[in-house]
Amino acid sequence: MSRLPLRVRLVAGFSAATFAVLLAAGAFVYWRVDYALDRGLDIELEQASTTLGPLVQTDGRVSNRPAAEATGVAWQVLEQEGTVLDHGGPAGTTSLISEQQLDRVGTTPHTFNVGDFLPISNHPYRLRIVPISGQRFLLVGVRRDHRDEALRELLAQLALAGLGTLLITAFVGDRLARAALRPVERYRRRAAAIANGTADLRLDVPAQRDDEITRLGHTFNDMLSSLEGALERERQFVNEASHELRTPITLLTSRIQLALRRPRTTADHERILSELEVDLDRLAGLAEQLLQLSGVDAGQGPGSSDLVAVAGRVLNQRRLADPEHVGDLTAKLPADELEVPMADFEAARILTNLLDNAALHGSAPFELTVDDPEPGWARVTVSDAGPGIPAALLAGATQRFARADEARTRPGSGLGLALVDALVAQAGGELRLCYGGRHSSHGHPAPVACAHGSAMTVTVLLPTIAS
Repeated sequence: MSRLPLRVRLVAGFSAATFAVLLAAGAFVYWRVDYALDRGLDIELEQASTTLGPLVQTDGRVSNRPAAEATGVAWQVLEQEGTVLDHGGPAGTTSLISEQQLDRVGTTPHTFNVGDFLPISNHPYRLRIVPISGQRFLLVGVRRDHRDEALRELLAQLALAGLGTLLITAFVGDRLARAALRPVERYRRRAAAIANGTADLRLDVPAQRDDEITRLGHTFNDMLSSLEGALERERQFVNEASHELRTPITLLTSRIQLALRRPRTTADHERILSELEVDLDRLAGLAEQLLQLSGVDAGQGPGSSDLVAVAGRVLNQRRLADPEHVGDLTAKLPADELEVPMADFEAARILTNLLDNAALHGSAPFELTVDDPEPGWARVTVSDAGPGIPAALLAGATQRFARADEARTRPGSGLGLALVDALVAQAGGELRLCYGGRHSSHGHPAPVACAHGSAMTVTVLLPTIAS
């Protein structure tokens, strides 16, 4: 069955269920009619046995034959071994019942059917056997011809009606299955066209209907839109990454070609290797940031961390790494913990990227502030005294590889703010970029007022976890 088409399986199941219902209903009707007909014959037999019983004498013969014949039934008086002592009506001298059936009578009246129902018997009887005195039995019988004929006619009518009903229900079920599955086949053809490269197609979902099929169509359309958006972002990302990777790879190739043009001294080789190391570090940093971005896109990094503790650890690491510029950075950290829904390394990456971005593109003094401006929210603010982000780039500064023209001569890949934006959005927070009275918001809006000022300010708002 699993190899058959779904429509065939639906019709087969529907027909099987209908057949079971018809069979049960037919069996019930047949049983009730059979019971009613047998009940009518049993009443006639009981009345006849009541009339004949007192007429049987001690020698097994009836005392009043006309009265016995007036009952209109076949009757016999039998001995224990089945010998016929007297008889009347259609019954002859041969016992209408076998000796084995007679042995089952005992001391109570019994009723038997003799003669086959199918195939049709020549002498079908319904018999009632009543024990009488002297180890003798009174057998009373009526023919079952009309009863059997009525039951055979009922069986034929039930079979014809059931067969007709099955054919009609199978036809109706097939029409209904075809109508129900027609949109599915239409969706399949459209999906096949999309799979073959026609990416801008969508499933044709009727607007006036709301059933399982139309909801499936809407879900597929939403999925296709998401896939198309993901593919477009991937295509854009690959193009931008290829563009950004082309520069360091070209520089590496050019430096190696220049180094091979003429013999070099040891000092020349060391200088060239130092230059190559700078380019390789740039490539390694770009690859690392790309890996981090792909991890955020995949939904990695669940957990929680204390933002205050992470900020203190990042500050200590930076001061130890660059003790000469310790005075350029001031920090304001609260005394209480601020638990945020991201792992320690993710919070550290946000703070590191913001401080690195300020150091690369801004000017001292730098200020880092961590506080809780509203219940349920934590805020990280990094400001500097640099030229800030141009107004034309402010709204798109979080896009991957987005860099101002003057920033392309400085180190960096344009992925720092993109990574921060992805991590903040994943945690349900908001990233704000503010400079010169202009503001740009990214992520989930937070119910916290924006800080006004002329300095370049990057603000991260994160929901906190109640302790």
